[in-house]
Amino acid sequence: MKNRQGPGRFLFGLAATLFIALAGCSDNRSSFLDPAGPIAAAQKAHLLEVIGWTMIAIVPVFVLVPLMLWRYRYRNAKARYAPDWAFSGLLDTVMWGVPFLIVAVLATLLWYSTHALDPYKPIASDEPPLEVRVVGLDWKWLFIYPDLGIATVNELAIPENTSVALDLTSDTVMQSFLIPALAGQIYTMPGMRTRLHLLADEPGRFEGMNAQFTGTGFTKQKFATLAMSRGDFDAWVARVRAEGTPLDAATYARLAAASTGAEAKAALKAGAGPQDVIYFSSVTPDLFAEIMHRYMQGTPVPPKLQPGAVGYESDAEETR
Repeated sequence: MKNRQGPGRFLFGLAATLFIALAGCSDNRSSFLDPAGPIAAAQKAHLLEVIGWTMIAIVPVFVLVPLMLWRYRYRNAKARYAPDWAFSGLLDTVMWGVPFLIVAVLATLLWYSTHALDPYKPIASDEPPLEVRVVGLDWKWLFIYPDLGIATVNELAIPENTSVALDLTSDTVMQSFLIPALAGQIYTMPGMRTRLHLLADEPGRFEGMNAQFTGTGFTKQKFATLAMSRGDFDAWVARVRAEGTPLDAATYARLAAASTGAEAKAALKAGAGPQDVIYFSSVTPDLFAEIMHRYMQGTPVPPKLQPGAVGYESDAEETR
């Protein structure tokens, strides 16, 4: 996907510098203003295009209003004041024509970007695509690699320059999945499957998060996205298989209870990985489908079977 640059590029250079400065610099990149993939780069370009076109209307206002106030101040006897003036065809054309042109251009850009950045649209890459299943929990993210037979909590590892297809759902309340430096936001909902494609065109560590408030552990529901070379990714997969524990139904029941990643790791006594990261060396087949279909039976899900619901935690405790 190309990084599009629209007309009026010279108008928003200063604004772009300001936004990038506000984005900050760190090892854990967390802004689409510092993009590491084609989707975030296109989003940044779209923002700058919008800023550039709106500056056509905003800059004259901020420049002319102070000038008019100064020129027609009370003590300026030389100012030409014409109270009987009523109409100017040129001025009316500019006042109505310029905003109309700006709105028309912005509407066209929005239509184009909406289709070009469709999250369901695959991204072309030279490498075979990587499939990942994502489950939103209270207050952590579960990533299942169906083709590799492994899973992780709060760590998404991907090879660079490889298209990644994410299938997402939630096993609790609706959540908002976001990796700003790589891709846009998409919601996850119980009983529904949403889809997001992304690609990292360079190695790095990128912050992911839940962008929708979901309770007391919301601020801790963040994860690291690690983009790495194919060799490093293969080594990471081998490490997860060697150091992880199996993810079966009983383990998932305990994992799904309301807890942060660090709390779940302590409860499961999983020692490998960072403090809030859990590795699973194997995954129950069709776990993602079972989680999603639980909410598609035509009847309400009992609280004891629904993570995040009152009564689920005590039920999970009984299974320990």
